[in-house]
Amino acid sequence: MIDGKQYITKIIKEQTQLEEELILDCIEKPKDSKMGDYAFTCFKLAKIYHKAPAIIAQEIYEKLNLQQDEWFEKVEVVGGYINFFINKVAFIKNVLQEQDFGMIKPYKIGEGKNIVIDYSSPNIAKPFHIGHLRTTVIGGALYHIYEYLGYHVIGINHLGDYGTQFGKLIEGYTRWKDEYDIEKNPIDELTKIYVRINQLCEEDESVLQACRDNFKKLEEGDAYCTEIWKKFKELSLKEFQRVYDLLGSKFDSWNGESFYSDKMEEVIQKLEEKGKLITSEGAKIVDVGKDMAPCIIQKSNGSTTYATRDLAAILYRARTYDYDKAIYVTSYEQILHFKQVFTVAQYLDLDKKYVDGLEHVPYGMVRLASGKMSTREGTIVKLEDLLLEAIQRARKIIEEKEPQLENKEETAKIIGLGAVVFNDLANNRMKDEVFDWDEVLNFQGETGPYIQYMYVRTKSVLEKAKEPDLDASQIDYTVLGDADAMQIAKLLEQFKHILIQVTEKEEPSILSRYLIDLSQAYSTFYNNHKVLVEEENVRKARLYITKVVGEVLKKGAELLGMQMPERM
Repeated sequence: MIDGKQYITKIIKEQTQLEEELILDCIEKPKDSKMGDYAFTCFKLAKIYHKAPAIIAQEIYEKLNLQQDEWFEKVEVVGGYINFFINKVAFIKNVLQEQDFGMIKPYKIGEGKNIVIDYSSPNIAKPFHIGHLRTTVIGGALYHIYEYLGYHVIGINHLGDYGTQFGKLIEGYTRWKDEYDIEKNPIDELTKIYVRINQLCEEDESVLQACRDNFKKLEEGDAYCTEIWKKFKELSLKEFQRVYDLLGSKFDSWNGESFYSDKMEEVIQKLEEKGKLITSEGAKIVDVGKDMAPCIIQKSNGSTTYATRDLAAILYRARTYDYDKAIYVTSYEQILHFKQVFTVAQYLDLDKKYVDGLEHVPYGMVRLASGKMSTREGTIVKLEDLLLEAIQRARKIIEEKEPQLENKEETAKIIGLGAVVFNDLANNRMKDEVFDWDEVLNFQGETGPYIQYMYVRTKSVLEKAKEPDLDASQIDYTVLGDADAMQIAKLLEQFKHILIQVTEKEEPSILSRYLIDLSQAYSTFYNNHKVLVEEENVRKARLYITKVVGEVLKKGAELLGMQMPERM
């Protein structure tokens, strides 16, 4: 497919002595289409040619001699700009033929490169709550998109299955195990124990010390502590899997913090050899600069920290996966933690490639109208409950609007879950999100259900037409030279670039916004141009553009982690 920006760069480079990179930097897309589809700005060239931008623009324009170029409708100079108006028919034909037979083909941009994505990572023995939704769906979307671009992706669920909290749970379970039935309702009962033991720790310092000692025993392989810890983990994973099944989440590795329990000594040894470990109040720390607090590697009682385990994980992942990029999807509350860890990673004798490839992808919090959630205080909303309620609410809407719909249960599930996923990925990931059901399941707004509805519309149009053999090579593109078809073609051309932008910024909302724009563009096209007309060439052309839009909407939604319903 001809890339408009690259094509303009090529013809300007042929007629000037300008570097390709500079030419590309001077090409932009005007906000107002009346000023062209592309504009070459000459202001940056004033220092090179020592002339006014308007004169430079006129001189370059005259050298181009584009009167016979079929790719352009017209080219004109306005001040310091050369404005290029693309021939609509030629452009639309070029774009749609690239999407031949409606197949959206995976790209090979990342071929030979390895991407590790650490995401979801709930804490064992704690509720899988709404706060875990963002890391799970952002990480999942990045996984799908990187993979689609040809990268080899390793998704890691770095379970929170180690740490002082387990010392607390072991202490609470030992004291009150006869009062709670963790076999029947493990997470809820363990949460009650956790809240209760935290309250007792605040009242009695000796209890808190006993909890710390429990974790130290766990690290040392104490049989009693290890047996209870394994029980907590097995019961928790069964609970978590129900949520992952709903979301369609899959991981290549479930190695949590405990996996690195026998790998942390190497971290401590390397830091000691480098002379980076400092003893402070009995603890071992690394000074990471004036702008950050020291990174604690080993506590005064000899137990390790999150940072120690993360450093051990970096060593393991570099050796095991030979990663080009290692992405950590966690809340912005952990920005400081990862700055510390990535700084210390420089002292682990790693190849520079691995240190440079470390990237924290932070996101804002999910908040309820009542405020922030806290497991310690017992104020949480379980993610499974939220997802099931989304399905139930979608089912109710279907019953009200389309009671005769086939496969209502499956459709409600697809719409409800898709609404939650899209809502989470719709805005810039750094923004805090206030969860609002009226917005999430709005079929008219910029939502998941709206995109699903537009996809179903394309499918319905194609089914009514009964034209099974739509072929890009047999389409009369001259009937698609209108502004609405052109807008769709411009968006279709951008699909690959949109996915690249997502990976450059680790920002799935770029794809979410794109799918909304494409849905709205097709809605405009559909409303302004009757598709099922009698003229065969017009009907087939409009059906083909409908087919390709549907394919791109479906593929884009899949990359975000959504499914498309067959009917709505």
